[in-house]
Amino acid sequence: MSQSEVARIREQIAAEYQSVQQVFGGFTPTAKHEFITQRQENLANHFEELKEQVGPEEAMRIFIQMSEQRSN
Repeated sequence: MSQSEVARIREQIAAEYQSVQQVFGGFTPTAKHEFITQRQENLANHFEELKEQVGPEEAMRIFIQMSEQRSN
């Protein structure tokens, strides 16, 4: 497991969550939907990368932790 690779993926996940939070400030409803759909697809890809680095259980733990941090 590469700590730097995990850190890179975590940063990408955080950026996706931040992008989703910012989208609600000015896009049309259709653009919002398309934008959020793309962010979800990106998050799924990051999750797959993370699973390769740390395994499925740890990847899920990291994702949940980051999701909870973003919702607070």
